[in-house]
Amino acid sequence: MQRPQRGFTLMEVLITVVIVGILSAVAIPQYTQYVTRSRVAEAFSALGAAQLNAEQYWSNKRTYDDMPAPAATDNFTYAVSNDTDSTYTITATGKAKMTGFTYTIDQNGRRTTTATPAWGTNANCWVDRKGGACSS
Repeated sequence: MQRPQRGFTLMEVLITVVIVGILSAVAIPQYTQYVTRSRVAEAFSALGAAQLNAEQYWSNKRTYDDMPAPAATDNFTYAVSNDTDSTYTITATGKAKMTGFTYTIDQNGRRTTTATPAWGTNANCWVDRKGGACSS
């Protein structure tokens, strides 16, 4: 009497390991980029809101001097510089896993990317992906 085969052959296990390895080699870097881009969007949102708050501050006090910076988050710290009666610059600086990313916005709404680890910089927009592509 013959017994039915139970379990997997070594070849079947090796093929499965190779397929999982190939999928992981493609999926993990793509996922990491996706997570990084979502964290960058946090800075864009905070800087946009800070610009609106700055205009409200100016409307109330007729100066940008001593304007408060947005609260820090898990991924970015924010600072106000160049704050005078008519100018300001708000800077988002990455921390933790976002170290190396720096974005700014000024009183004219000019968005700049002053540093990224590997995406490039741009004096006219916020870079939000590899290749130097800018967010709209």
